[in-house]
Amino acid sequence: MSLIHIQDLSKHFKILNRRQGLGGAFRDLFSGDYRTVRAVDGIALDIQPGEIVGYIGPNGAGKSTTIKMMTGILKPTAGTITVNGQVPYANRIRQAQIMGVVFGQRTQLWWDLPVIESFKILKEIYRVDQATFDRHMEVFEKLVGLKELYSQQVRTLSLGQRMLCDISASFLHNPQVVFLDEPTIGLDVSIKAKIRSVVSELNRVRGTTIILTTHDLGDVEALCRRIIILDKGKILFDGPTKKVTSLFGAYRTLKLQIDDFDDTTLSSLREKLAGRFGRDHGVTVASIEELWTDVTIDQARTPLSDVLNFIMKTFPVFDVRIVEISMEKVVQQVYEGALG
Repeated sequence: MSLIHIQDLSKHFKILNRRQGLGGAFRDLFSGDYRTVRAVDGIALDIQPGEIVGYIGPNGAGKSTTIKMMTGILKPTAGTITVNGQVPYANRIRQAQIMGVVFGQRTQLWWDLPVIESFKILKEIYRVDQATFDRHMEVFEKLVGLKELYSQQVRTLSLGQRMLCDISASFLHNPQVVFLDEPTIGLDVSIKAKIRSVVSELNRVRGTTIILTTHDLGDVEALCRRIIILDKGKILFDGPTKKVTSLFGAYRTLKLQIDDFDDTTLSSLREKLAGRFGRDHGVTVASIEELWTDVTIDQARTPLSDVLNFIMKTFPVFDVRIVEISMEKVVQQVYEGALG
């Protein structure tokens, strides 16, 4: 039996088309000019106990809206959703006992209290007995060294430290399912590694089902065997992570700062790369910002080092960065049929 069952699920919002200025604001008080935004538009999926599922897509795709319906915060406009056989929005108190939730930009900890006091309050809220609480705190200490943060006020923690505490808190009452909404946003590499480690280990030891939304394909590749790609409220792909990483794992983007860069230089860069590597060798150029130019490379067809060496010899490059393919690029490729 599926732990989470979703069928034809939709969530629509009515948004007022607002006018500009004070007069427009006054007229808006009596306006009936609304538009409907289909944040989630007829999706269907089943998630089994113990799975770690990557739920990804660009900003505005509907990821967080889906999570809020799964947790009972929002009521669907249409469709069916059950978690552990219960309708989340109709059984919020009961469902809270089997769920843990982390929203990357919010905290469930008390801002002015020491970390350990927040954990003790959550212990009482979720009715965790002392022996279980002590055992869980020992696990968190072993995995992420939480004890050194106990005496600090939550508001004094760095973003990475707070996320480690929030994730640990979400597992405190041994929930059946944990929703992690952008848990690594804005974090450095070392903290990301710790978060991946604790999530993976708690899933392995406790069999906790985990739904992970993220813009970082590295998180998905490290943790998830299954990936669901969402855009404009619809599911574009639901299948093995390996199928996605085998296609997109080879992509890298060179972000370049080229001296005296203008439209003529951009055209020249495109022409010279096409002349050197051919027009069908997975090298594309886009001017994204005033100072940075993106060159996306499919390393399965053209080595990144060859492209970088050629550009460095041909143009006056004074800064360069290498990043993974963007989520928007992944979605574009999926739309174009890259995943079959």
